Amino acid sequence: MKTEFQVEGMSCQHCVAAVTNAIREHDEAAQVQVDLAAGRVAVESTQSVDALKAAIDEAGYTVKGVSPSAAS
Repeated sequence: MKTEFQVEGMSCQHCVAAVTNAIREHDEAAQVQVDLAAGRVAVESTQSVDALKAAIDEAGYTVKGVSPSAAS
């Protein structure tokens, strides 16, 4: 399942790595794409949206919106 999160607080490559690593702690096989300028994190994972959101929150960032996507 692919899900797109609108995330606040990301400003540099360290932020990208922190979010990516936090998600991969929950799902090692997750495909993570971060659009730093847009504040968007697209995740393809078998984990629930709630688990992925929690991972981003635990990394210190704020999820402002979630939109599931049927397209890969």
